[in-house]
Amino acid sequence: MFAVYASEPNPDNPLASLRVGEREAPVAPEGWVEVNVRAASINMHDLWTLRGVGIKPDQFPMTLGCDGAGTLDDGTEVVLHSVIASDDWMGDETLDPRRTLLTEKHQGTFADKVIVPRRNVLPKPADLSFAQAACMGTAWLTAYRMLFVKSGLRPGQTMLVQGASGGVSTALVQLGRAAGLRVWVTGRSEDKRALATALGAHETFESGARLPEKVDGVFETVGKATWGHSVRSLKPGGVIVVSGSTSGPDADAELQRVFFLQLRVVGSTMGTRDELQDLLAFCALTGISPEIGLELPMEQAEQGLRAMLDGDTAGKIVLTR
Repeated sequence: MFAVYASEPNPDNPLASLRVGEREAPVAPEGWVEVNVRAASINMHDLWTLRGVGIKPDQFPMTLGCDGAGTLDDGTEVVLHSVIASDDWMGDETLDPRRTLLTEKHQGTFADKVIVPRRNVLPKPADLSFAQAACMGTAWLTAYRMLFVKSGLRPGQTMLVQGASGGVSTALVQLGRAAGLRVWVTGRSEDKRALATALGAHETFESGARLPEKVDGVFETVGKATWGHSVRSLKPGGVIVVSGSTSGPDADAELQRVFFLQLRVVGSTMGTRDELQDLLAFCALTGISPEIGLELPMEQAEQGLRAMLDGDTAGKIVLTR
């Protein structure tokens, strides 16, 4: 079968390990299903896999892609939930110490076919295209959990999204606006800030700019480059929800400000199957759908991964079959 895969770990030059070609088709064990992939979106996790982060050298070659949408053999259209819990785990699967994602232990979705546990497929809403549905399982689910499960923010309050154009950031803008929050966004360029405005941001600012007033919550995926600004932007008692650190993790913790103003720092990782189901329902109710900045045939995966590596994003990057 056709597949886009990492041949070996390459920390310094991840795209040098990228291969596009044929791999053996997977066989679904009992309790698993085979999905014919129609679309899969690119995430930072795919670059980490190419670098060898979170995956052992002996697990290569590894087909990339940790979320997607497609059809079962009977034609049922489905969306994939990317978090695979251990067989005996009960409750929130993101807390399972033995949980894994596609491309960490199991082969990914940048291929003709992928196999996943039966519980990891959900019906695809009719009003979402396969390309749009392929954005839900990682970036949009991460944003949904950050906002609705972890932040504690209420409609009418002000949220700040650090970074204007990535998949999680654009999802946060759309979800926050639809939920009745006042959405502020920072972005490095005028084009990125314009995208945030088009998606519903009430105001946008240059990265690191002094804000007109303090905010109730900050959504942080950038890390080192924006952490100080995030802490300084909060009202006393405010919350920072963190789900990534694309610019590096070694930020100044600013602990004095954290304890003196009684700020909350909350970690958030992916989301649960039930949360993905609720996210799909919320999108159907509100009519919002993912912003796709670049859609390519899967054979052109290198172009999409290079755009992700260079930070040249304007929403999600999706590969289609």
